Amino acid sequence: MNQSVVKVTIDGSGYATNFSRNPIPFPNQAVTKHGSIEAALEQNRRCFFFQKHTGLYAYRREFLLEFAAWPQAESEKAASLEQLRALERGVRIKVVEAASTSIGVDTLEDLERVRAIVSGAGGRASGVVV
Repeated sequence: MNQSVVKVTIDGSGYATNFSRNPIPFPNQAVTKHGSIEAALEQNRRCFFFQKHTGLYAYRREFLLEFAAWPQAESEKAASLEQLRALERGVRIKVVEAASTSIGVDTLEDLERVRAIVSGAGGRASGVVV
């Protein structure tokens, strides 16, 4: 499971309830049983509620000034996800489903995958599995 790919859970009204670099909920017992997170996910894919998160945010200037003044939340520090600072403060983050798949470029490996796709050597972007 790629921890550079952020996962999000969404409530019935389309707002984010949690962001994580791990599967949500994290399958502690399944990992113990199957030996790895990858094996646990392969065997128990229906047990998870998360979707891949692609971060495109739109904020008003006033909110950004306020947000930047808030101290980092402990959950944000632990996960390196600034969205958790907003959620912890009660900010609602609306989630919209993307019309197609995307590839985040967070690591050198991600960059190389995208370069291969752009050069034609890596197939179509929609065929990439994260």
